[in-house]
Amino acid sequence: MNFDFSIFWNALTSLNYVSGAVLAILLAVLAMVLGTVLGFLIALARSSGKRWLVTLSGVYVGVFRGLPTLLILLLAWNAAPQLIPALRSEAYSPFVAALISLTLVQAAYMAEIIRSALLSVDAGQPLAARALGLTPVQTMIRVVIPQAIRIAIPPTGSELINTIKYTSLASVISLRELLTTAQSGVSTTFRYAEFYAAAAIYYLVIVTVVTVVQSQLERKFLWTSKDLPSASQPEPGTVTLDLKGTKA
Repeated sequence: MNFDFSIFWNALTSLNYVSGAVLAILLAVLAMVLGTVLGFLIALARSSGKRWLVTLSGVYVGVFRGLPTLLILLLAWNAAPQLIPALRSEAYSPFVAALISLTLVQAAYMAEIIRSALLSVDAGQPLAARALGLTPVQTMIRVVIPQAIRIAIPPTGSELINTIKYTSLASVISLRELLTTAQSGVSTTFRYAEFYAAAAIYYLVIVTVVTVVQSQLERKFLWTSKDLPSASQPEPGTVTLDLKGTKA
């Protein structure tokens, strides 16, 4: 059986694939935003110095980094409604279950990324900010976070790419994202190569766009001193003194 380019092209340009790709992007972005907010709180708890907060946050990170994402999806969709009657309503859709699962997973990873980024900021920076009269909240927002963002951007971009790929796991709970759309076409035509190739193109395009945006953000937050005059090379017209007090 040869590769049929007409089937591939029809799948690639179909609205079903476009809607599946949009759903995957929406799910990944929402999971990353919510996971980053939750991860930031967990990172603060792990750095708080209070034993009970450090212990609880450490257990959370250990559990959700240790469990497979697919298992968490199955627990959220199949097991959670069995234990929590409120989740048996129609409002608890596959999208909501996938969003909760991916958010919990990404929060664990983002907590470690944010914690390492916060620790990378020199300890003298917050002390200097407090000496200038800034409150702890102002110090965090104006001094620590802007410096930590530069460190956190590369691993955060990688986690977003991973989250986009993790959305394909939601096909096991019947969420009609990109991979589920491809599997629907395969189930009726048995043309594996054409439908899966179309899905692969969509994933590659999405990841490429995210990579480009990440590189632009990295350049924006890249702080260098290459344009500053060197201390060893005084600007023209300046007068310097040697150790004996004579003009150089």
